[in-house]
Amino acid sequence: MTKKQNIWQIVKFVLFSASAGIIQIGSFSVFQLCGITTWAWAYFPSLVLSVLWNFTFNRRYTFQSAANVPVAMLKVFAFYCVFTPLSLWWGTALENAGWNDFLIQALTMLVNLTTEFLYCRFVVYRNNMNNNDVAKKHQSK
Repeated sequence: MTKKQNIWQIVKFVLFSASAGIIQIGSFSVFQLCGITTWAWAYFPSLVLSVLWNFTFNRRYTFQSAANVPVAMLKVFAFYCVFTPLSLWWGTALENAGWNDFLIQALTMLVNLTTEFLYCRFVVYRNNMNNNDVAKKHQSK
């Protein structure tokens, strides 16, 4: 991929991740408004919702991958098997230290954005990018 294509891929990932972030913050807020005031209990379901959204759009439009969906999803699941316990651990520790829930959420989302992009780019879709119908349509122009 060219430098321009790599930069555009990062921009698309950030934009789709921002939309997933809106889902995560929105659902996190709803859970808190419903009385779930423990950070971890509001964080985990909101993370799951945002991951599903992010996976769907980034697979199709950012990485334009025709990779086997269950295999790609298992690889992303493996990432979250590491990321989720770590983020729950540091989030709970920061909450117990008196940090604001939304500040913890924002910092965790920034770490997630960076590490997930690198993992998807170099592990999940490493050899399987720009080969779906969206990429083929773009290439034919």
